[in-house]
Amino acid sequence: MASPAISQTVRPLDTLRLGILGPPQITSVVAQHLRLLGAQDDVAGQQDAPGAITLTGGGYESAQATVTWGGSGSGLVDEATVQAATGVMAVHGRRDGHPRGLAADYTATATGVLAVQGLLAGLIGQSRGTAAAHVSTGADRAGLLAVSQYLAAAGADEGEAAQLGPGGPPFTSAEGVLFELETLDPGAWAAFWRALDAPADAMRAGWRPFQFRYATACAPLPQALHTVTRAHPLARIRQAAALSGAEVCVLHTLADRLAEADGAAPWSLRPYGADGPLPSSRAASGNPVPPTVGLPLAGLTVLEAGRRIQAPLAAHLLGLLGAEVVRIEPPGGDPLRGMPPACAGISARWLALNRGKKAVEIDIKAEADRRRLREMAAEADVFLHNWAPGKAAGLGLDSDDLARVNPALVYAYTGGWADRIADAPMGTDFMVQARTGVGEAVRPEGEAPVPSLMTLLDVLGGLHGAEAVLAGLLLRERTGRGVRVDSSLLGAADTLTAPALARAARGGNPRRPAGFRHPLPTADGWIAPTDDSALAAAAYDLRELSTPDALARLGSHGLTATAVTTDLSDLHHDPRFAGSISRDAHGAPAVSDPWSFA
Repeated sequence: MASPAISQTVRPLDTLRLGILGPPQITSVVAQHLRLLGAQDDVAGQQDAPGAITLTGGGYESAQATVTWGGSGSGLVDEATVQAATGVMAVHGRRDGHPRGLAADYTATATGVLAVQGLLAGLIGQSRGTAAAHVSTGADRAGLLAVSQYLAAAGADEGEAAQLGPGGPPFTSAEGVLFELETLDPGAWAAFWRALDAPADAMRAGWRPFQFRYATACAPLPQALHTVTRAHPLARIRQAAALSGAEVCVLHTLADRLAEADGAAPWSLRPYGADGPLPSSRAASGNPVPPTVGLPLAGLTVLEAGRRIQAPLAAHLLGLLGAEVVRIEPPGGDPLRGMPPACAGISARWLALNRGKKAVEIDIKAEADRRRLREMAAEADVFLHNWAPGKAAGLGLDSDDLARVNPALVYAYTGGWADRIADAPMGTDFMVQARTGVGEAVRPEGEAPVPSLMTLLDVLGGLHGAEAVLAGLLLRERTGRGVRVDSSLLGAADTLTAPALARAARGGNPRRPAGFRHPLPTADGWIAPTDDSALAAAAYDLRELSTPDALARLGSHGLTATAVTTDLSDLHHDPRFAGSISRDAHGAPAVSDPWSFA
């Protein structure tokens, strides 16, 4: 079909109407994001089927999505059971030495973003000539996607690069102030601790677990390092950071975040060239594809210059939707390809985010290679990166630069702070968690706030990045113009903490009650009751019962629970996820696509 377009389109879903029904933890995210993208509530269009979401109007056939907690018969019926089964509790709990739940509704939030992605992709596909599609996704798929790097490592040919064990930041000052420390430079790490007179052996022993905490979700640091910070006031610690090049960030509360929140959307879309003629680039028409092609982005090209998790994950999701993804890597290739543990000589974690992508080595410091990259961008549909702020402009590769060679390009930047906080520290996952109150949101009342060492925001930020690109592509289809889209870890944090901030705004306690989502030990493992069953289930002592017997005992009293996955390698054979996990060509575990199109 021809691309539905209206002359005054300023948002991708302008003139479309929204009907929605389903689990509120999931559908609240879907509704919020679709409204921000321009959809209007259609009371007459409310859905009768649980979990059904529909977009109508705008010249499109109806776009439909279904969201669920888990597959039929899986026993996954709410956030707690999904976190338990998919391994989220196991990974998040590594810092503590035992599984524990996230007090925030993480898998529901991720599912909501995935549902929006599926709907946007379906509309893009309609614009490009593919048949209308009904998309389905679930919190079980979102949970598996969130742990996919950890799952890949668990199934690798070799052991972890760093020790797994309890422990990690934040650190505590002499005044009792909790703070995060961040540096990617071993020299800055050493200089920081030397400035505080830390023992040399503790300083050396601490670097590797600190460096790999992104990968392992734990950091068993020498206790001496925590002892050192407790001996110094915060002012002295800040001075040591400033002199060394490391950064510290005091943990902020949810109340702090509420006081400064600007109400901005988690991403921004800025069409360019709105006053000029429509672009003549081949990308302007979205590369129409035959209706027989099933995936909505088939025939589109994404150039990705991404590092670590956020941008590579966003591009990975676009690839799963049918786009051809070309990674821009430095001479010699991405060094993270060699990060242990490996499968067939390639980093298992790297494969989890980058399998199936093509790669081109480009030296962005060389003018000839930058010219080559501009030539590639002239023939692409999307350029996506997460370089340090200001780097793209310094290289002549910012959106304005590339729009001159391709005015229909969707230029996407996935960053840390989106220039929304003036005194922001380094824009990494754990620093953004610290600065935005996530440390409080993921721990219940009565516990010290502690940012998760699971890369919550890198993953959710990658999901937001793909969502923003899809919104940009749809807007391009409706206007014929290229778009700059920006997303951030800050936006991801605000999406995740939105329910807690809403409770605080109403005058309530933003944190969940004491003991919230603490799994119960059995004789041979752990079980997690549903949130509704948790209070009653806690009255039973199950420590002498096997896990099946413990589940049966609770079930006999009308209480629902599920077994907690403690070893991610067991997920391959878990009947709750039949057919959801396979092996790629290198032998690395791979989770299934998070959506199904029909």
